[in-house]
Amino acid sequence: MTEAVLDRPAPGDKTAGGDAAPRRRDRRATLLELSGVSVSFDGFRAINNLSFQIGEPELRAVIGPNGAGKTTFMDIVTGKTRPDTGRVTWGERNVSLLKMSESRIAREGIGRKFQKPTVFEAQTVRENLAMALRNPRGPLDVLLHRKSAAGARRIEEVAHEIGLAEHLPRIAGELSHGQKQWLEIGMLLAQDPRLLLVDEPAAGMTPAEREHTTDLLKRLAERHAVVVVEHDMEFVRRLDCKVTVLHEGSVLAEGSLDHVTANPQVIEVYLGR
Repeated sequence: MTEAVLDRPAPGDKTAGGDAAPRRRDRRATLLELSGVSVSFDGFRAINNLSFQIGEPELRAVIGPNGAGKTTFMDIVTGKTRPDTGRVTWGERNVSLLKMSESRIAREGIGRKFQKPTVFEAQTVRENLAMALRNPRGPLDVLLHRKSAAGARRIEEVAHEIGLAEHLPRIAGELSHGQKQWLEIGMLLAQDPRLLLVDEPAAGMTPAEREHTTDLLKRLAERHAVVVVEHDMEFVRRLDCKVTVLHEGSVLAEGSLDHVTANPQVIEVYLGR
């Protein structure tokens, strides 16, 4: 039997009284599924008949050699790249992401953090989080936006979650590399995502920052679907989650880290290097 949990309301979901209705979902129900997806660039097949699915909540690590298709995989999910063939479906209603723009996909609840932090370095941590809050984005909405108590509370919640509650007044450019990574994750959280795509979060971090990042991602995966693309095998081991190995645009192996690292093909094409 699956366990039903309450989730935040989808945009526009209302009860008869006008309040947002909580959305129910089955724990670990499939959230995102790619089926038979292929894409080529100038004759090079970057993704080759790829099938992948992740539930909600779930933590998944994606590993593989350079050129395995990891970045293209994330580009397809976020709408940056359109595949030549295949399906990409989302949510309880299995809607197609291939019919949506990048901005619409983001509003659906898919957030992506690139390897290099992209925060507003001249603004404070609080201002960065405030700009990322999920609010109406029309021109008049932006011009007429006013701070609210609910927004302030949400900023405090996110800052506490990512470990930057004591740094809210600081200029983002003064933060360490690891702290900037956490801030960018916080900016994604402020948008209430259901799926987070996180690219090489451990790169350039101190051991203490890496430990904090591991704990943060594992906590987030208790409520969200989280995909972590990473090369650092020790960091992946600390995540203690299911691992998907990509090679030449396809899934080569899948399972626990011990399982995939014992696979002779994985050793040959990836670990042996």
